[in-house]
Amino acid sequence: MLRSILVLLMVVQTTLLSAQTNLSVGGRVIDTDSGRPIEGVSVVVGRVGTVTLKDGSFKLSFPFSEYVLIVTHIGYQKQSIDLNRIDLTDELIIRLESEFTSLDEVEIFGQTPQQRAQELSTVTVGVSKDFLIANRENSLMQTLRKIPGVSTITIGSGQSKPVIRGLGFNRVSVVQNGIKHEAQQWGNDHGLEIDQYAVEDVQIIKGPASLLYGSDAIGGVIDIRPPQTPAKNTFNGDINLTGETNNELIGVSSSIVARNENWYYRARVTYRDYADYKVPTDRVLYDSYVFELADNRVRNTAGNETNFGLTFGFVGDRLKSETSLSNMNGNNGFFANAHGLEVRSSAIDYDVSFRDVDLPFHEVNHFKLIQNFQFFRPNSTLQIDFGFQNNERTEQSEPVPHGYMPKPSSSVERIFSKNTYTLNIHNSLDNLGAHELSFGFNGEIQNNRIGGWGFLIPSFKRFTAGLFVFDHIRLSEYLHLQGGLRYDIGLVMTDSYVDWFQTPVENSLGDVELQNLQRASDEDLSFGSYSGSIGMSYLKNQTALKFNLGKSFRIPLANELASDGVNYHMYRFERGQLDLKAEESYQFDFEWNQTGDMLQFGFSPFVNYFTNFIYLNPTADYYETLQVYAYQQAKVLRYGGELSLGITINRSLSLDTSVEYVYAEQLDGPKKGFTLPFNPPLSSLLSLSKSFNSGKVFKKTRLITDYRITAAQNRIVPPEEKTPGYQLVNLSLLSELHLYSQAEPINLRFKINNLFNTKYFDHTSFYRLIDVPEPARNFSLSITYNF
Repeated sequence: MLRSILVLLMVVQTTLLSAQTNLSVGGRVIDTDSGRPIEGVSVVVGRVGTVTLKDGSFKLSFPFSEYVLIVTHIGYQKQSIDLNRIDLTDELIIRLESEFTSLDEVEIFGQTPQQRAQELSTVTVGVSKDFLIANRENSLMQTLRKIPGVSTITIGSGQSKPVIRGLGFNRVSVVQNGIKHEAQQWGNDHGLEIDQYAVEDVQIIKGPASLLYGSDAIGGVIDIRPPQTPAKNTFNGDINLTGETNNELIGVSSSIVARNENWYYRARVTYRDYADYKVPTDRVLYDSYVFELADNRVRNTAGNETNFGLTFGFVGDRLKSETSLSNMNGNNGFFANAHGLEVRSSAIDYDVSFRDVDLPFHEVNHFKLIQNFQFFRPNSTLQIDFGFQNNERTEQSEPVPHGYMPKPSSSVERIFSKNTYTLNIHNSLDNLGAHELSFGFNGEIQNNRIGGWGFLIPSFKRFTAGLFVFDHIRLSEYLHLQGGLRYDIGLVMTDSYVDWFQTPVENSLGDVELQNLQRASDEDLSFGSYSGSIGMSYLKNQTALKFNLGKSFRIPLANELASDGVNYHMYRFERGQLDLKAEESYQFDFEWNQTGDMLQFGFSPFVNYFTNFIYLNPTADYYETLQVYAYQQAKVLRYGGELSLGITINRSLSLDTSVEYVYAEQLDGPKKGFTLPFNPPLSSLLSLSKSFNSGKVFKKTRLITDYRITAAQNRIVPPEEKTPGYQLVNLSLLSELHLYSQAEPINLRFKINNLFNTKYFDHTSFYRLIDVPEPARNFSLSITYNF
């Protein structure tokens, strides 16, 4: 009734004013993601307006003195269109992007039925461009650490990998533009090769998501969505300069974006160079040896990276096509004293320069080509994604003899070369009454080759394919039911490998002879499993409730199946098991979000059960002088969740608090009663944001104080060490610098991490195992100019 009155009033207003107009515009408003028409959208020019019909169409006459079209609808981003830049005789197609209700710029999906992500029963968090800019750290995953339930496994100051509710490595999928990022994520010291400056929109799914994303999404998903399609006939860009004091980082990133009527492109170049980072201690203890740190620096952790990205696309009424190319090249040193004890006798002077990269180091190059197609039809949307990725990683270390292995002739310890081909097909049907049915296919082919004198895993090929069907049923305006099934097959084919050197072995006759030991054999291992989920969401006014029960699975990795070598980064011998089964996980999620003008509340507990969790277990065996670690499986129970509270004290002052906790216990096997590796401790974050009145030069000034309290982690699994609790304070100051009235403002961000130079250990840090604390106090300044 209210909508009908609104439409009538707008029509009457338009009719009364139309006698004074001589211009008109017409078109349709559709959802960017689905291509579906949107009914009831407000379309206004000046004081004249209308709303769209059921098919999304509108027609509006307006005064010749007004040229800005304002398009608004609840649940979508406001859009302003300069009518001077378009041909008014053509039908105008307006695509609206979903809008999210923000809590400290971290957007909890959905307070409106129009937001399909909120209607889904999975626990999903959206991260805005503003949040990414305001909280940017040395890597994308370090930037996302402020989100409850998300942590990282850090490797020095420039690399990290995601952890969601205590699960990481290949249990969390990182998806970029619809394609799963495939590198060497199985390794403890292998980071995420993605340029965070090119990331503008991230969705985080907490919990099992194999139904839509496949095998490796058993613990969650980091979904990096493409940037918003630029408006017609526009050209803009930005340049960012960043400097830090702790590791003397210097960084620059610049982008340009342009579009004519239907074609557009985006391009970005990023370069970063940094020195060895500092810690608040002058010595570390590793394997009973004390290593002094010159100038408190973790020696040989300097590095640099160069990133390039290019996207070009086409937007039509029935088709959207986007082609993305990116290349990331990084050269990073490893902490010299963590790469075996031979460094004690090395001739390399690691302290002569803090910016050079000495042995040991790694060089990685990741090339990615992604092609996305969206076909919009009246009652359906077909999405086709194709991806090709090439990951080249070379690890070099000082050649020294180990056991029966003589001194190698080069410093190339390991080479990992990986080609990945991906095809995703997703079709959505929305002409089935209350049902919105989706079905699709995911397929991936990998070819992994190895080189160098150090063997850890063999060359292997991997093939995975899965079919899924998913139904979203709108039971009422407020109640939504979702469910789906999926079946996947996987094949891992390992190649044989024989040592390049000989080892004395006792034969069946009791004689000792020299042999080239075989480390891996030709094996074809197949896997298959069902996945599924069923859930419900209830959305009304300021209340959102979700329930979800899901089953996910994960195909074992090549290192879990067929490793048989020395991991010098961990100084141990690792051995795989060919009889490992695919992991299976069952999880129940609940989420309750309550919003108001002054108060926002969120609670999202979970219970998770693994029937056969794969982990690396230290054994009583030794290879030469190194302890053997073997992959095994165990039943595991996990539970925990996140609690958040946001308070708007007044228009300029707000307080956000969050608490997160994960409990894990192995229910059988040799480590029965123990937790899981890298399980994060109880942690809370208090964030106070204060806005200041705008002046003539500095505007939109905001001071953010973050106070993190982390409890001790005394529940560990060997060889982990207990980690004491800590308290940490970070400060951020953001402002806009207006130098000229007609010029774009300069965005400034000044940040202090570890304000009080606290010595603390992060339980999920790679270097925690060798007693290296987290970085010391760091001042950073970021300057961004948009043009």
